[in-house]
Amino acid sequence: MDKTSNHVRNILHGFFLSIGTTIAEPATILPLIVNYFGGSSMLVGFFAALLRGGAVVVQLFAAFQAQSYKLMLPYIRRVFVIRFLAWFFIGVAIILFGESSPNITLFSIGFGLFIFSFSAGFGAIYFKDIIGKIFSHKFRGKTMAYRQFFSGAGGLVSGALAGLILHSFDPPYSYGYLFIISSFIMGFGYLSFGTIDEPIKEKVTPRENSFKIFLHNSWILLKCDKDLQIQLKTFLLAYGYLIALPFIILDAQVKIDLDGVAIGSLITTQMVGAMLSNFLWGKLSGKGLNKITANISISLQIIAIVIALNASSLVEYMLIFFLVGAAIDGNRIASGNLILALAPPEKRAVYVALHINVVSFGLFFSIIGGVILHFFSYTLLYSTAMAMLLVSLYFSFKLKD
Repeated sequence: MDKTSNHVRNILHGFFLSIGTTIAEPATILPLIVNYFGGSSMLVGFFAALLRGGAVVVQLFAAFQAQSYKLMLPYIRRVFVIRFLAWFFIGVAIILFGESSPNITLFSIGFGLFIFSFSAGFGAIYFKDIIGKIFSHKFRGKTMAYRQFFSGAGGLVSGALAGLILHSFDPPYSYGYLFIISSFIMGFGYLSFGTIDEPIKEKVTPRENSFKIFLHNSWILLKCDKDLQIQLKTFLLAYGYLIALPFIILDAQVKIDLDGVAIGSLITTQMVGAMLSNFLWGKLSGKGLNKITANISISLQIIAIVIALNASSLVEYMLIFFLVGAAIDGNRIASGNLILALAPPEKRAVYVALHINVVSFGLFFSIIGGVILHFFSYTLLYSTAMAMLLVSLYFSFKLKD
């Protein structure tokens, strides 16, 4: 365990993947792309949820299949190929159809995002299991903090690259180039993790005779484990920030002048927040203080939404995205470490699947946000997000390290 080569490959995977996926950041660029092709606020919310949450529907089935696998690497490599092709397809579709057929363009974007996210449902199970096998509990917090730090660095590169492309080319070609170029960049990350040294799992759980039996056993496990229930409530509601986040950039577009440079600066600021915060998250996680990490992260999300209520300058929006970047990485560290620490090795895939499957429903909160904004106002939008985050903060104090 804890091999330096695996540590480096994990970091490189995060770095290149961040550069690629930040090109379509649901909080900044993706809403602008959807809006450009005539998509409503509800469609913006749907696409943001699609990118983040399309994996939900297959999590438990992936765990059902994976619990008897001794090696996960051959399967995650297939996922990497599918995700690369889906991302590349979006860029090609935008260039081919563009303004001449906006409905086809929007459909192609949605289809590509669904395939990209759907395949991640399998990949997330394989990835978590591999990480659980190759790193010890304490070192896992360290390597994931390093990974997220360099993912933030990748986001900085992505923000600069996105700003350059958006400034150099006119829409819709600039949007298409963003996806095509980023697909090859994230490909380097896939190659890196695809060559990781994975040991054979000695303890495996025999697969049930049917998926129905597996679901029944998983439900019994969930009912019996109170600590798991607290974790799920905390991190599901912690996604309450997504009710507001995809629409903050649209609110900013009305209040301030948002050109390519300004958009790039917001992406960069979010990544700087993520990078710098990982010094704190890594230190806390290395001491086993994942509960405090969750407490602080959720509090930062609440502060960001409060600022968004009255923001009217680029500096204020930069502060918002800085806090959001820090909070997202903190929640990711806390939730990932807490579930892997709670799960017995032979049931790791099941615990991870239950965690991701339940918590990931929060990724669809942006749809709720789109409905609220469509029929009501930004004030109600932000207030709803804050209320949900306050409940999440309450549950986070019941977590156990």
